[in-house]
Amino acid sequence: MAKTNVRTSEIAHSAPLSSSFSGRREKVVSGRSRSLVQIAPGVLLRQLASEACGVQGMSTGLAIFSPASALPYHRHDVSEAFTVLSGDALAMVEGRAYRMGPLDCLHVPAGVAHSVINPSTKKKLMIHAAFGAVHPRRDFVKDSFLSVDRGMDRNYGLPDANDPEHMVRITKATRYKLANGTSFCDLFAGRLGSVGICGGYGEFQPGTGLPCHLHDYDESITIIKGTATCQVMGAQYKLSGHDTAMVPSGRPHRFLNESREGMAMIWVYAGSEPQRTLVNARFCTGDWQWKGKASSTKA
Repeated sequence: MAKTNVRTSEIAHSAPLSSSFSGRREKVVSGRSRSLVQIAPGVLLRQLASEACGVQGMSTGLAIFSPASALPYHRHDVSEAFTVLSGDALAMVEGRAYRMGPLDCLHVPAGVAHSVINPSTKKKLMIHAAFGAVHPRRDFVKDSFLSVDRGMDRNYGLPDANDPEHMVRITKATRYKLANGTSFCDLFAGRLGSVGICGGYGEFQPGTGLPCHLHDYDESITIIKGTATCQVMGAQYKLSGHDTAMVPSGRPHRFLNESREGMAMIWVYAGSEPQRTLVNARFCTGDWQWKGKASSTKA
C-alpha cells in the first residue's frame, strides 16, 4: 500500500508566517459551466483548475467526447494523467491499445504520443485530465505507429514493464483509509512515473470526512459523486456534479460528507507524491485565525 506522507502538527493560532503560505484564496469552478473549448471535432474541454483560478504547478480539466469522436495523436511537454469518469475509452499510446472503463487511469509521460477514442456510437465519454503545468502544450502528430494489442479486455490489459505509460485499473487498485469511513487509492504519482503531479480517487461514506490539513503545493479536488462540504479557513462551500475546488498551498482545509449518500472525488496535487500536514479543526472552521505554518512535531 502506498502510504501518504502525513505530518501531524500541534499548531497554535499564533503560528508565524511561512513561505508556503502564499495568501492566495481558494476558488471553486462549476462542473456545469458552459465555458467549453473545442480541442478536436466532437471533443470539448472544460477547464477546472487553471490559470483563471490562480493555480500553480498543474492544471486539470474535463474532456467530453461526443459519440464516435476522437482526440487524434498528440504529445505534451509535461506529464498527463487521465481518468475515465463515464463511458468507455479506447486509449492508444504509440500504437499500444487499451480499453478503459470508469475510474481506470492512464499516465502518459512528456513526449509520448497518444490518442483517445470514444468507441460508442450512442454514449458520450467523459474524462478527467491532469497535467504537470498550468499551460501544457498539445502538439498533434501523425499516426505512424505499429498497432499492438496490450489487452483489449479493460479488466486485465496493462502496459508491459518497458512501456513508458502506466495504468491503474480501479478493480485492482490498492485501497487505504485516510479516516474512518473513507477509502482512497493512488492513481498516479512519482513512484508510478508522473512528474510534478500525483492524484487519486477517494470515497466517503455518509457522515464521514477528513481531518483539517494543508499541503506544500496546490490541490485540485473534483467531486464526481454525491455532495461534498468543503471548509477552507472559515469559508464553506457545497460541491457536486464535477464542481472543483482549487486550494492553494498552505491553506488549512477539509472535505466532509454531510449527506445521506456516498460521496467521491478525484484529487490532484501539484507534487510528485502525496503529503499532508494535519492541523487543528478550528483552523478549518475559522474559529482560530490561520497565519502560517509552524514546524511539525512528528514526521
